[in-house]
Amino acid sequence: MEIENDTSQEIVNEDFVCKKHIQYFKRCLEVLPSPYSSLDTSRITVAFFALSGLDILNSLDLVEKNKNDIIEWIYSNQKLPSESSNSSTLRCGFRGSSTTACDRVLSQDICEYDCSHIAMTYTALASLLILGDDLSRVNRPAVIAALKALQLPDGSFQPTVDGSENDMRFIYCACCISYILNDWSGVDIPRVVQYIKESRSYDFGFGQGPSLEAHGGSTFCALASLVLMNQLNSSFEAKELEKIKRWCLVRQKSGFQGRPNKPVDTCYSFWVGASLELLGAFSCVDFPANREYLISAQATITGGFSKWPGNHPDALHTYFGLCGMTLMQEPGLNSIHAALNVTQRAANHLSKLHKHMNR
Repeated sequence: MEIENDTSQEIVNEDFVCKKHIQYFKRCLEVLPSPYSSLDTSRITVAFFALSGLDILNSLDLVEKNKNDIIEWIYSNQKLPSESSNSSTLRCGFRGSSTTACDRVLSQDICEYDCSHIAMTYTALASLLILGDDLSRVNRPAVIAALKALQLPDGSFQPTVDGSENDMRFIYCACCISYILNDWSGVDIPRVVQYIKESRSYDFGFGQGPSLEAHGGSTFCALASLVLMNQLNSSFEAKELEKIKRWCLVRQKSGFQGRPNKPVDTCYSFWVGASLELLGAFSCVDFPANREYLISAQATITGGFSKWPGNHPDALHTYFGLCGMTLMQEPGLNSIHAALNVTQRAANHLSKLHKHMNR
């Protein structure tokens, strides 16, 4: 995909290689590098990292020429109901790429691997918002029906109708989908809240499920889900929330670690940092130490952020590294809606769509 020439802003800070990161995300949109071949069925998520990253970098105008093509590509991966099969509705939503699509020539209604994935549905919807789409072509009833079928009796969600893992990640995706579509009928909220409460560890972080080790990523997913459902303050007493804040704050060493006794890692500047933002405690972060770590994880020649300094950059850590920077209000970066994990600009666009939906 050809992207028009870079007309972005000048680098604001010499140690923050803004233009390099812009180029890195442009490459992620143009071609999937060979090390990413295992992510072929998750292309929509890689595209989300690139699009939202460019949005944070205030450089989304660089894809304006190709915006409609990207939107059409995303919609081409929407799994729609089949007129000849009632059960196909449970497979609806968005797939990660066309790799698993049915053979249209053979007119197959259902293929074993051709179904939506809850994470791909979330990142597809988020990407459409970022690109300014009005979501009018999303088959909302089918998406919500499929979402409802993914919830398990314990309140958690599995990612596909054919079964797989079930944990806090997919609860978060379900809440984002419901929030974006402004329809919570596919989620049994009391059961979700109970699952989240039971997943709080003895040390007041949250695990992927009950009795599992607390982790920075699952803590964010738990807290963000409660915020999106408007259930955070009703689920925990003030003293409990203070202990959750403490668990998050002690994860900072220079940058943030995901668990006790683990090395710091670029992405946790978002997972834990955004958790503190949702808890109203991000001002307690040591900004200079966190920023110094993030800057050390930059790839100054190719652009991008790596998991650890000196490693190769990747799209996930580049995106969440930028999210960590914008949480600290790095000059020149757009702010983010922490719970939904898109820019505030994209979240404002969603608010306008919701007002239109409610008319």
